Amino acid sequence: MTVSATIPVRRRSPGPSRLILGLAALIVALAFGVSVGETFIAPEVIWKTLSNQIFGTDYPLRPIQEGIVWNYRLTRAIVAAACGAGLAVSGVVLQALLRNALADPYILGISAGASTGAVLVMVLGIGAGALSLSVGAFAGGILAFSLVIGLARAAGSGIGLPQAGLIILSGIAGTQLFNALTSFVIAQSANAEQVRGVTFWMMGNMSGVRWPDVRLAVPVSTLGVLVCMAYARALDAFTFGAESAVTMGIALRRTQAVLIGVVTMITATMVSITGAIGFVGLVIPHAARFLVGVRHDRLLPASALIGALFLVMADVVSRVIVPGQVLPIGVITALVGAPGFAVILIRGRRQRA
Repeated sequence: MTVSATIPVRRRSPGPSRLILGLAALIVALAFGVSVGETFIAPEVIWKTLSNQIFGTDYPLRPIQEGIVWNYRLTRAIVAAACGAGLAVSGVVLQALLRNALADPYILGISAGASTGAVLVMVLGIGAGALSLSVGAFAGGILAFSLVIGLARAAGSGIGLPQAGLIILSGIAGTQLFNALTSFVIAQSANAEQVRGVTFWMMGNMSGVRWPDVRLAVPVSTLGVLVCMAYARALDAFTFGAESAVTMGIALRRTQAVLIGVVTMITATMVSITGAIGFVGLVIPHAARFLVGVRHDRLLPASALIGALFLVMADVVSRVIVPGQVLPIGVITALVGAPGFAVILIRGRRQRA
């Protein structure tokens, strides 16, 4: 069951030019995300809307078009970028800590636990209004991952985290458990309208994203990515095993606690805003390794940029692929991510042969 987290790749230095190119591509993707949608809006209207809102100009515009651009499309694009970057970096971190190519927040039960925590707050009102969705999601994510670690330790342990294969198997069990708990809460306590809304949200839904969500998602994702980048050297050490990390002077327990806490914070925050979105943390890190190699000082920023680009474009596709209907973004990521991961596995096998 254990799979090496690093597939042999060509080592390429990203360099400042590639970083600038990636940032430029992200800006273009954001502009594209604002421009494309179910309703056609002329580019002139889009730029005038941005000018009015950002620079305080007073171009006369139809309120409905200005609202679509500023309050709907732009917020979706920004949150999609923040979510994609955060989930991709979370996948990189978990794959390094566990030395397993299959590790990501979705498979390890963090997303499922966060969904359960958010649904308990949303449907049952746990906390009597004192708990926000993000706090409930964070608590659920921490509880789920703790149970996964505890189950893996009960099956067998070593230095630091348990063996990667045990954690993956435990994560699958934990995911099924918390998905079942979420379904039970919805079936027993939600009315018909809540069932429809929560079910759509759990598949990855950005239809309700607005500026308060932007003000939550962007700082959390940015802070999380920066913290993970500060631990790039430690993550390099973890790819050779926990024992190697200790011999290189890495504070094992503290580093694990900080990084797992950051990953859970990112995942829970994004789940509370958009629902559970799979495959981003699983596929994007492997795609980034093919481009920049396995050193984490290169891999982390590359994964963040690619993840942001991927989810922005996935959000665009979710809005236009079916005329007159907006699909859950999780459907698009699964449709692209599943075959993409299959290609990565086959290519990695050929390179190892």
